[in-house]
Amino acid sequence: MALVNPHGGGDLKPLLLVGEDLIDELKRARSFPRIRVSSREKGDLIMLGIGGFTPLDGFMSYADWQGVCDGMKMANGLFWPIPITLSTDRATADSINIGDDIALTDPDDDSIIATMRVTEKYSIDKAHECATVFGTTDQEHPGVKMVMEQGEVNLAGPVKVLSQGGFPQKYGPLFMTPKQTRELFESMGWSKVAAFQTRNPMHRSHEYLAKVAIEVCDGVLIHSLLGHLKPGDIPAEVRTHAIIALTRNYFVAKTVAQGGYPLDMRYAGPREALLHALFRQNYGCSHLIVGRDHAGVGSYYGPFDAHHIFDKIPRGSLETQPLKIDWTFWCYKCGGMASARTCPHDDEHRLLLSGTKLRKMLSENSEVPAEFSRPEVLEILRKYYAGLADSERVEVKLSGHSAK
Repeated sequence: MALVNPHGGGDLKPLLLVGEDLIDELKRARSFPRIRVSSREKGDLIMLGIGGFTPLDGFMSYADWQGVCDGMKMANGLFWPIPITLSTDRATADSINIGDDIALTDPDDDSIIATMRVTEKYSIDKAHECATVFGTTDQEHPGVKMVMEQGEVNLAGPVKVLSQGGFPQKYGPLFMTPKQTRELFESMGWSKVAAFQTRNPMHRSHEYLAKVAIEVCDGVLIHSLLGHLKPGDIPAEVRTHAIIALTRNYFVAKTVAQGGYPLDMRYAGPREALLHALFRQNYGCSHLIVGRDHAGVGSYYGPFDAHHIFDKIPRGSLETQPLKIDWTFWCYKCGGMASARTCPHDDEHRLLLSGTKLRKMLSENSEVPAEFSRPEVLEILRKYYAGLADSERVEVKLSGHSAK
């Protein structure tokens, strides 16, 4: 069997220039007006460059933005759950004409990472985007805050990506393009592949989810977020070592691959679960593991809203399908990991696990139950926390479903 098709049914569409094309465009770009992109926009650009956002050719127009907000489809009818947009302040937008080429620069070092031909300038109702995409306009929501603080004017147009933003240099083989993951899966003889989305080290619940997927798929891609994190989150380098220790000691060889992708979290809950499935289709994954509160934050979403949204989109919107898994926990009466679908016992017998709970225990140097995390993983994480300076420590608060 073959791998799933890239989104849109065609071939992968990476927008990253190479060779002479790259050299020539970099020379041209030096004379273009410059706009420094945000961290979120940088991640989106890198995904456009490597083909992760196939078949997009750049940042969305007003018609696309409106269609995605209101009906999760672009003006051409293509399914897309979250707007991919570029914004700037009004003064900068006024200085740019339709048809101009502009240079987009890295927020970290101001180097040129892409060029764009501006085809449209437009303002949006930010509150409307927040209400439709995040389901709230509460500015305590980190995704809402991000949208409300962005520039007043969106710029649309096709892009040429000139850099991978330092991700290959920083993360080495962990940073993988869709072309590379597809080649890896084919070399391992995988066609039915589940993606496991994570921004945390894997505890026993995560391990259980991945092993459930291995029972019904050829393998699992543990796919780590490499973009911007919330204060207090564990860096990707540490997560990587912890995941290697887990998979080396507790998984059958050649059933798991590990990779990373360059996006920031949007914390859009159900809509972000759809985006996660969409770009995992481009990476070659036939399934996405969707557990409790996928891509959620606080109490903004129900624990299984990300399950239900897959049932509400038109049939054929995505080839990549969800593997929906219920609450998972350690049951002392069962004597092992279980889910709400398999365990008949009351809450008093259950140890509920979450990445936030684990970070809180580690940050406070509290004892972590053996049923919560593997010892090899805990050793790596405790070493990381022991090396933090006082100024680097962030109080971890339990909220939403993690507080249960």
